Amino acid sequence: MATKTKKKSKKSPKTPAASLVWFDIAADDIGRAKKFYTSLFGWKIQPIPGMPDYSHIDTGGPDASPDGGLTSRKCEGHGITNYINVASVARSAAKVEKLGGKILMPKTAVPKMGYFAVCLDTEKNAFALWEMSPTAK
Repeated sequence: MATKTKKKSKKSPKTPAASLVWFDIAADDIGRAKKFYTSLFGWKIQPIPGMPDYSHIDTGGPDASPDGGLTSRKCEGHGITNYINVASVARSAAKVEKLGGKILMPKTAVPKMGYFAVCLDTEKNAFALWEMSPTAK
């Protein structure tokens, strides 16, 4: 009986995996949401200096597990937004549109961290693209 061996795919180290790297939770009452998630999961939620309506969520997991943010709800339907790691926000955003999605917030810098864009898929689900870049301004 012959055995087949699968070829291992070679991923370029320059191309990051399209994995979940961050999440945002929108809330009508940040204090109430903070109490809920702290009590439910034991997450540590702390304000970020200079960002009055945004707090960092430390999930307490290993380094590879994503942390997130708690923010005020910006509009009706604003819920949880997952951030997906990509090599290029600009190229990925163009592909979103080509595939029938929409760009809700164009490429935006987070100084010294990277860039993001918020998108809508073909089923009206919001998600964000994230590109690491320590030189972002």
